[in-house]
Amino acid sequence: MDNDNNKDNNKDDNYEKYCYLCRRPESAVGKLIYMPNNINICQDCMQKTFDSFSGGGMQFMDLSNMPNLNMNQFTPVNDIPKSQKVKKKKEKEKKKEEPEMTLSSIPAPHEMKAKLDEYVIGQEYAKKVISVAVYNHYKRVLTDSMDDIEIEKSNMLMVGPTGSGKTYLVKTIARILNVPLAITDATTLTEAGYIGDDVESVLSKLLAAADNDVEKAERGIVFIDEIDKIAKKRNTNSRDVSGEAVQQGLLKILEGADVEVPVGSGSKNAMVPLTTINTRNILFICGGAFPDIEDIIKARLNKQSSIGFRADLKDKYDKDNNILLKVNVEDLREFGMIPEFLGRLPVLYALESLDEDMLVKILKEPKNAILKQYQKLLSLDGVDLRFNDGAYHAIAKKAMEKKTGARALRAIIEDFMLDIMYQIPRDDNIGRVTITKEYIEGTGGPILEMRGVLALEADS
Repeated sequence: MDNDNNKDNNKDDNYEKYCYLCRRPESAVGKLIYMPNNINICQDCMQKTFDSFSGGGMQFMDLSNMPNLNMNQFTPVNDIPKSQKVKKKKEKEKKKEEPEMTLSSIPAPHEMKAKLDEYVIGQEYAKKVISVAVYNHYKRVLTDSMDDIEIEKSNMLMVGPTGSGKTYLVKTIARILNVPLAITDATTLTEAGYIGDDVESVLSKLLAAADNDVEKAERGIVFIDEIDKIAKKRNTNSRDVSGEAVQQGLLKILEGADVEVPVGSGSKNAMVPLTTINTRNILFICGGAFPDIEDIIKARLNKQSSIGFRADLKDKYDKDNNILLKVNVEDLREFGMIPEFLGRLPVLYALESLDEDMLVKILKEPKNAILKQYQKLLSLDGVDLRFNDGAYHAIAKKAMEKKTGARALRAIIEDFMLDIMYQIPRDDNIGRVTITKEYIEGTGGPILEMRGVLALEADS
């Protein structure tokens, strides 16, 4: 008999448990509160029941006194037919535990840059800076003391036009080091107490990326994108709750402090558990496009010599596509970043804007180049996809016109590959497709070659 009971219990364990009141499964509402007589109640329903009490005391323990709960109204959970129960999702197999990072296992700066070169085209200076800064940071993390000399954190601020590879650079470095990475957007952050995300939500995302392992999260990387959106607002009399106030809120986190962080939520409330994270060893990288900062840089450069025989022409820097490389802290202060914030981001560097040749290399050279992805997709259908040199440059020219950097490449390629990806599976005889410059420009079509012809060429 005991064996039969165990078998029944095991079968029940395979099915979802439901809230007694709202009838939602445990997978939808989170952990249930278990009560006598096989009654399970979700936290939402329990909170609503608490809120409905007009009198105090511990009356909620007496279920008959609950105004929202009629014991005869619902079918007991155990009597729900199995045809209406949902089976639990199978837990994913746990990944093999990664070896802990040690001083000897950290890649040297030149090794990091070599790996970055496989994925990121150009940006030589930026790759060198980020490799050195990350290497020094993790040496600092893994060395508790170095002759009693405390090494400061090397938080970074990168400035670069849209589509120049800021986020991609950070994603790649986190993958190389195999550390948790949280990417968040500064546009949603507001001062504590206002609608929006508190600055602690940045750390909540890092904790989630580390599978709620606090120790692992404390060695992670946080990338705050669109950091230029929290610049001080000019000529405004209203409270700046999403500008300077957010910069002030980030100060303690950037420098290193014990911060109470909600687990599994972006905001603090009574129903969310809190944990403490020390940010001393978390590397913060901030990035932004800083639109129109070029005008501030030009104004500063033109001030240097504006009168006399050595005066610079006012339009000297108008045609300089890489004017951002000359950015400094003074320009960022003028833009609206407060000095205390900039002081906690000591490593400042800029990314180059992408020209046509760089875009062509982005199409061809990276390990996961988008054209290589399409070649892989078509190879699964037994079709060889090729591109003429003229096609590469035609795609790059179209991308330059959009002025959105490497992001424009994907949109252009998706557009001209649509018909090819639609038509190829219809005809099993097609063995090779060659994309031409004329097809990209809309004046011709791709070159199609049949499998039989290719087989004859191979035999000969």
